[in-house]
Amino acid sequence: MASGIFAILDDIAALMDDVAMMSKVAAKKTAGILGDDLAVNAEKASGFVSSREIPVLWAITKGSLLNKVIILPIAFLLSAFLPWAITVILLLGGLYLGYEGAEKIYHFFSPHHDDSKKEELKRVSSKEEILALEKERVKSAILTDFILSVEIVIIALGTVVKEPIVTQILVVTIIALIATVGVYGIVALIIRMDEAGYHLIEKSKSDKSFSRKLGEILVAALPKVIKSLSVIGTIALLLVAGGIFVHNLDFIHDLLPEAVPSIIFELLVGLVVGFACLLLVKLFMKIKKRF
Repeated sequence: MASGIFAILDDIAALMDDVAMMSKVAAKKTAGILGDDLAVNAEKASGFVSSREIPVLWAITKGSLLNKVIILPIAFLLSAFLPWAITVILLLGGLYLGYEGAEKIYHFFSPHHDDSKKEELKRVSSKEEILALEKERVKSAILTDFILSVEIVIIALGTVVKEPIVTQILVVTIIALIATVGVYGIVALIIRMDEAGYHLIEKSKSDKSFSRKLGEILVAALPKVIKSLSVIGTIALLLVAGGIFVHNLDFIHDLLPEAVPSIIFELLVGLVVGFACLLLVKLFMKIKKRF
């Protein structure tokens, strides 16, 4: 009886070792997309009134966790029975991400269509309108998170596809949790930089103290960080979109010139796909208005 228990414990220990090793491999494979996820979601979670930043971020985080609960079992089932459907889902997600990135660039060069957060907030006055606007942005952020989460889960699943099903489930679940807890934890730290800075300034006893200098740096850095993240987030959307098409469609991958770095090629593909989708959407909206 005792020997049987020890044998079970040995099997569990061996499984945990395999899971830890494969999780490291999967984390390395998904590091790039996790960085893109951070940039995109930090940009989407910023720009709210200070008192609403954490509640809004928490709403997005809960939506992200729900996304993982939906995606994980479907990914395992599709991988087992309909592997081709994974590619179709990824390509559809790539179209959406490319469109969103292209739309941001279009709005940047079209001031009269400026839908920036500041302009949106100027157009609302009542509490109900502000809450409705927040709800709309949260939905947009959760949708983008869903598409990025699909990409993260599929990439992680690809690293352990030949492993036993229990190992697959544990490894991919760990990566999915990292993608939510880790990413949104860092986002929370970024958007509260100014609050931490003001706290350090208030607590400092001297104008030349280290805490006051650090507080001033944090307060001054936040607008620059947020602005940078807006740009990085747009580039990230296009890179992820381009990467989906380059890595899943052989005829596009074969177009990659040897002298051109893959990241540049993926960005160009993302731009082409994104603006093609944007053009189709604009044409559809014009036709819809006429009829």
